Formats: sequence, C-alpha cells, structure tokens
Amino acid sequence: MQASDADAVSTICMAAFTQSVADTLPVEGVETFANIAASSAFLARMQGDNRMLVAELDGSIAGVIELKEGRHVAMLFVCPSCQQQGIGRALLHAALDEARVATITVSASLSSVAAYTKFGFVSSGAIAESAGLIYQPMVLERQKAATEGQ
Repeated sequence: MQASDADAVSTICMAAFTQSVADTLPVEGVETFANIAASSAFLARMQGDNRMLVAELDGSIAGVIELKEGRHVAMLFVCPSCQQQGIGRALLHAALDEARVATITVSASLSSVAAYTKFGFVSSGAIAESAGLIYQPMVLERQKAATEGQ
C-alpha cells in the first residue's frame, strides 16, 4: 500500500464493514471502526510496524490487509462487489508470507468467523468487546517449516 492509496482503502473498508458488520454493532462500535478505517489513521499506522498490502483488480484497489507487528491481522476487507473471487484469500496468503512468527492472531468480527475458519484459524477465547467492537479472538498456528528463516 502506498500513501496515495489511503482514501481508496478507507472507502473499501467502510463499504465492506457497512455491508457485513455495522448492523451487528452498537453505535459506539461503528464510530470506533470509522476512526480506525479513516484515511488519516491508515497513514499514521503506515509509519509504525504495520504492513499493509492491497489487491488490485482491473487497475483499481479491490481489497486490503493490514498485518500488525508481523503477527496480528488487524484489517482484511474486500470491496463488496469484488468478494467471492479469491481476493481475501490471496491477501491473507501474502500477509502470512510476511509474518514474523508462527502464531498469527486476529480479532474477527462475528460475521467473518466462518471465513477465518476456512483459512485455518480457530477460536482462542470467548467473544469479547472493545470500544463497541464485538469480536472473536482467533489464532492460526502455522507449520514450523513455513516460518523457518523468518
């Protein structure tokens, strides 16, 4: 992801979130997510230890993944009109290639638990809430051979 992609990435995140998650959260959670998904917030996180990757389809950004500190999937969103085309899977695999640890975590929205389960993640605790965001902690234990040398 380049700094110039921040507006498009923010738009995709908000569109996907509004379609599949927003109705399941209290107003506080929607506001919290809007702050996290703002262009300025992406730009600020780019300055830290977060790796952000985008997928393009026909020359336009179709999805984004954010890997925090090489160990935690902080964002994974695909444009609603581009879903079910393998973009999310490709983004996740690309991020896992850059992971620095064997155990990858995600705080999955409840609507995305099934998708993360298909990717090999398993629940790692009770459903939790933070600033109105309701999530299922999940973990992926990667093969040792896949992480050697990282």
